[in-house]
Amino acid sequence: MSDLDRLAEELGLLAQEGARPDAPGLEPLLRLMATRDASDLLLLAGEPPTMRVHGRVARLDGPTLDGEDVETMVLGELAPHAQRQFREVGIADASIRVAGVGRFRVNLHRERGRAAAAIRMLPRTVPRLASLDLPAGIETLTTIPQGLVLIGGATGSGKTTTMAAVIEEINRRDAKHIITIEDPIEFEHTNQRSVIQQIEVGVDAPDFPTALRAALRQAPDIIVVGEMRDPETMRIAMAAGETGHLVFSTLHTTDMPATIARLIDSFPPERQSTVRQEIAAALSAVYVQTLVPRVQGGRVAAAQLLMVGYGARQHIRKNTLQHLHQEITISRRAGSFTLEECLSRLVKAGAIDRMEAIARAQHPDDLDQSIRA
Repeated sequence: MSDLDRLAEELGLLAQEGARPDAPGLEPLLRLMATRDASDLLLLAGEPPTMRVHGRVARLDGPTLDGEDVETMVLGELAPHAQRQFREVGIADASIRVAGVGRFRVNLHRERGRAAAAIRMLPRTVPRLASLDLPAGIETLTTIPQGLVLIGGATGSGKTTTMAAVIEEINRRDAKHIITIEDPIEFEHTNQRSVIQQIEVGVDAPDFPTALRAALRQAPDIIVVGEMRDPETMRIAMAAGETGHLVFSTLHTTDMPATIARLIDSFPPERQSTVRQEIAAALSAVYVQTLVPRVQGGRVAAAQLLMVGYGARQHIRKNTLQHLHQEITISRRAGSFTLEECLSRLVKAGAIDRMEAIARAQHPDDLDQSIRA
């Protein structure tokens, strides 16, 4: 019997023992997530609870849920501000803690008029860069003195984990004042050589722009913005990076040009020319990550890194973002590397399949040449 089959069987037993006869309680599901190393729990009307284990999604044996089940299971576990947000706008992000298990990030939302939830288990400790099996060269991000650093990737690609690990390396090595602004807080840092303040939107501040403006008055060396969701947050973050602060943030994107284009396109067309100038001045690095299935099971990160120099700034100003790939190859000495170089190393090491690498490459000819070299 496979692990996923056992997981389904155990959930079926738990479902029958839940507080309600027609749906399992939330806490038993969260405890089961921990025992089976599941990364995500999906609660959808018309489906039984579903978990993601090592990248695979599996429907689990047990009763199907309806929207009322999901809302009843989840809403009461959220902080008051998140409950209020869900009732007012139909979507809420929060974190919850289960004693003896750990913390979980919860997104409660509606789909087709019914409540649904996506719940992710958060690691108990902040990971070290060396433990994540990230591409060689990622340490370069910990040595940038100032400017805006963007970490991109699709949902579930590990970009938040990578950013937390980068901050943790700085925390252990340097005496800095670091402020994180998150919704919700995902990784709880412990002060090492640095002093870290963690601001949770909805709990410690009403929104990202307000928290970010306040952070600039608190003498930070480094500001971490969990995600740049609106133009005002982006504008303040760019200004902070341009005026001597080191700012880290994540964006939901899939490649280098798209990461920068996402920033530009968030502003009205009449402002975009000015925004390109601001981004070019503020940006120090762009790192974009994806996860690739391993030959032996599990997943491994592949990524590209652009250390922004004169040439890249000119392409951003001129909106010729398609030439940024060339700038990566030009700036290798500064620490840049292409996705194809990273994929090639993984193929040669036997970690990933050649066809998986080709499917994810943005420049397949470059990948083929690198593998043959």
